[in-house]
Amino acid sequence: MKELPPKVADLGLVRRPPADDEDEEQFKPLEWGLIRRMFTYALPVKRKLNILFVLTVIRSAQLPALVWASATIISGPIARHDVGALPWAVLGYALLALTTDAMFHWRQRYALEIGETVVNGLRSEIFAKMQRQPMSFFHRVKLGRIISRVTSDVESLRVGIQDVMFVSAIQFGQMVFTAFVMLKCDWVLFLVVVGMAPVLWSVNRHFRVRLSHLTRASQESFSRVTATLAESVNGIRVTQGFVRQETNAGLFRSLLADHSRYNIALARTSAILTPLLELNSQFFVAILLLFGGWRVFEGAMSMDALIQFFFLSNFFFSPIAVIGNQYNQALVAMAGAERVFRLIDTKPDWEDAPEATSLPEARGTGVRVEFRNVYFGYDPARLVLHDVSFTVEPGQTVALVGHTGSGKSSIINLAAKFYLPTKGDLFVDGREVRTLTGHSLHRQMGMVQQQNFLFSGTVLENIRLARPEATEADVRAAAAALDCLDLLEALPKGLHSEVGERGAGLSVGQRQIVCFTRALLADPRLVVLDEATSSIDALTESRLQRALGTLLQGRTSFVVAHRLSTIRHADLVLVLDQGRIIERGTHADLLIHGGHYAALYRQFVQVDERT
Repeated sequence: MKELPPKVADLGLVRRPPADDEDEEQFKPLEWGLIRRMFTYALPVKRKLNILFVLTVIRSAQLPALVWASATIISGPIARHDVGALPWAVLGYALLALTTDAMFHWRQRYALEIGETVVNGLRSEIFAKMQRQPMSFFHRVKLGRIISRVTSDVESLRVGIQDVMFVSAIQFGQMVFTAFVMLKCDWVLFLVVVGMAPVLWSVNRHFRVRLSHLTRASQESFSRVTATLAESVNGIRVTQGFVRQETNAGLFRSLLADHSRYNIALARTSAILTPLLELNSQFFVAILLLFGGWRVFEGAMSMDALIQFFFLSNFFFSPIAVIGNQYNQALVAMAGAERVFRLIDTKPDWEDAPEATSLPEARGTGVRVEFRNVYFGYDPARLVLHDVSFTVEPGQTVALVGHTGSGKSSIINLAAKFYLPTKGDLFVDGREVRTLTGHSLHRQMGMVQQQNFLFSGTVLENIRLARPEATEADVRAAAAALDCLDLLEALPKGLHSEVGERGAGLSVGQRQIVCFTRALLADPRLVVLDEATSSIDALTESRLQRALGTLLQGRTSFVVAHRLSTIRHADLVLVLDQGRIIERGTHADLLIHGGHYAALYRQFVQVDERT
């Protein structure tokens, strides 16, 4: 990585972008710290969480108590033929069973509420963190990965909390309380049970590493599937336009096959582990019957005690199979937690300096923008701008001209503080851009791009994104100032027409008109037009060009355009080539100079004549 300039390094604003998930170590040991962190999201329902832990402990004791009670009834009133005591014993058993079921209802209810609280908290934090990430993050991280974290990974945490966590806790508690009763019943047989524990531990240990690796690989392969799906849906026009349907379908099938291969391997491993655990349980019961029978023959243990111990031993070993099934779900939840918290903990490549302050608002006047020896690269090791210096006075319009890849959009991104210079200084109203908060600058900026994004909702709602407090009359006044109110009113429901997902209900030209109106409604001091009229027909553009004088009047503006109508009236034209300014001046001066711009001008004329 290229060494950062002293000013940036000293402020500690720029960080090395973290590697993508595919480049990071996939197999890490599971940590209880992740579990503790998950439960911090349950703090809003801490009282219910505490009650749930109490209910879990009580239910863990109630379940073996039911078994002990049933064994006691069999070896007591039933064995003694005590008809009078039997109804009361059964009544006591029924009351205990009713209480146990009531505990189960509240345990399950609280577990669901706590799981929902944790899931909502995680998803809200992920969304908030993504909103604060700079543009470079979204260029580096695939949309499908973010969606996968918010959906499948967070959902696996819900399962881990609602089911795995408390079901496993109850099963373990059941074993502990059962073991206590068994110890009191016959300590010698209980030592036999304890001696069998290392066998169970070795079986779980043998399969644990393989299950962990396969679970993580399965989750990661699913992330690749969702990322490809999101990319394919967003690029469906290109896919159909270049007849790539079969090719893309083949690639997607290969990803599905890869994901399926991991899932099948995971299922096969689980299918081996669970029967082994169950077989061990049955084997252990057989051993207990053998030793127990011997102790009864020797007179060291009564038949009633053996019956109770037999019932309890079945109940002691039965949780082993349940815990084995829950173990795989626990690995899925832990793997999802690692990825979710890795996304949440991703530090922005840069942030506003702690001492940064707001740009003072001065509506009605433009801002002064000065680039001073600016170098910039999306990857600092590969610069796309080299030693760029120019000044735009308040109210002036600067036009950026050059071939694709010459650096026009990079200059706009820097002026809008979507990125920071890799080297050099950028001043806004005489203040270095690093000392200004990005929020205050964006609040005083209006942007219209070639590919403009509209949110689902009405035309009115999309225009009011710039000023949520604006009335419908304010919106109509802004549209009228741009001489396009009639075009918006011509829509089926006028300003209340639904734009559809990503603006699909409007034509490209109509979407750009909405964005022009949105920019004017914001009353910005800095206006950015990035090929803003490229998708508008010539007649509509001629109307907008007259209105652009209203939009740009008294405002500082950066304009990237391939049509001459916008460039001719710019106060400053910058001609870029491979990230360097090779010519500058007014439109007339550059034509007289007869250099690179003059050649581009001839190309512009030809394009305009064709259109």
